[in-house]
Amino acid sequence: MALHRSPAHPFGIKRPVWFASSLALSLAVAGVAGVQISQAAIIDPSGTPKNLAANTCADRTFRAMTVPQRVGQLFMGSVTPSAPDSTRIELMRKYHVGSVFLAGRSSAGTTATNTLVQGLQAKADSAAGHRVGLLVSTDQEGGQVQVLSGPGFSTIPSALTQGSWTTSKLRDEAAVWAKELRAAGVNLNLAPVADVVPESLGRANAPIGRYDREFGHTAATVAPHSDAFLAGSAQSGVMATLKHFPGLGYVRDNTDTTANVVDTVTTSESASITTFESGIKAGAPFVMISSATYSKIDPTHRAAFSSTVIQGLLRKTLGFKGVVVSDDLGNAVAVKAVPAGDRAVKFLSAGGDLVLTVEPKLIPAMTQAVQGRMTQSATFRAQVDASVHRVLNAKQKAGLLSCG
Repeated sequence: MALHRSPAHPFGIKRPVWFASSLALSLAVAGVAGVQISQAAIIDPSGTPKNLAANTCADRTFRAMTVPQRVGQLFMGSVTPSAPDSTRIELMRKYHVGSVFLAGRSSAGTTATNTLVQGLQAKADSAAGHRVGLLVSTDQEGGQVQVLSGPGFSTIPSALTQGSWTTSKLRDEAAVWAKELRAAGVNLNLAPVADVVPESLGRANAPIGRYDREFGHTAATVAPHSDAFLAGSAQSGVMATLKHFPGLGYVRDNTDTTANVVDTVTTSESASITTFESGIKAGAPFVMISSATYSKIDPTHRAAFSSTVIQGLLRKTLGFKGVVVSDDLGNAVAVKAVPAGDRAVKFLSAGGDLVLTVEPKLIPAMTQAVQGRMTQSATFRAQVDASVHRVLNAKQKAGLLSCG
């Protein structure tokens, strides 16, 4: 849960009437959203554990790990369920990659997908007898962004359609969709989209509006529906992810396909930020960071590489204590000009926790760069330790750790 703050928001964000309703949803989300650091490893406002010598299962697992194993927990590599590449899978295993993203499209259904996932889980790392299961994620938003389909999976309507439903209906439907993901072995959904696309921009917004990925055109519509999606997911035991902080609703170009995407509208006080604030208050366990640049928040860094965005706005101001995951840092054109290793180091240095790359071949360069930076900077080593703890705490709450 987010830190309690007084109604006077430090950045001047005014909480609309729907905000209070999100607090009720937090009870439903709390069972899955407990990815915040344990009481014994209290976090300060920057997100850094003050005591890494605690004795939770996550803490004991951390202490049993080698440095390469710890670093591997900070990476998520992709597997294409319709055509899994054994070479890439073995590469990820070699570098102790702790999370998997099911990418592309598959119509194989829940049973076949679960068979694939269990095969991946069987190869998961262990440290001194402590099994460290995989976070297995996918994009199961609905509409044109639904990776998994086939027998056992519902055909999910677009978020724009979901946004026309009552929040209770959406929560119930999201619980069904999450139950299907669980049956397929997926424990983390990279959804819901909390971005607000103004009606005046609509489908001219390439990353979100073009595909009807938004719940609506105002924060007053998006926030309660995003919160309902979170609550339904938690009800069925699947962790969910608010994305793409601090919002991709006001850009025209897509960071996946275009370099130098800049949002010239969003500020730290914009109403569109309150959709994320509401989701954090409701217990969102993961937040995905955009790779665009926000000229009115931090004009010199992409959000994924910005401590102002991650450590400042997201963690300190909004009080988020969960896992910060990147958008794709592998093939996305927005980051292609940055050397692969630097992408990982910059993201983690800015306060991120989990590097997503749809190109696993970049993982050796990325992990080596992280380990190299760890030998040079005590501050960076502390940030890595804090991030590993967040990931392990998420895994502990998801039942993915075994401490005997």
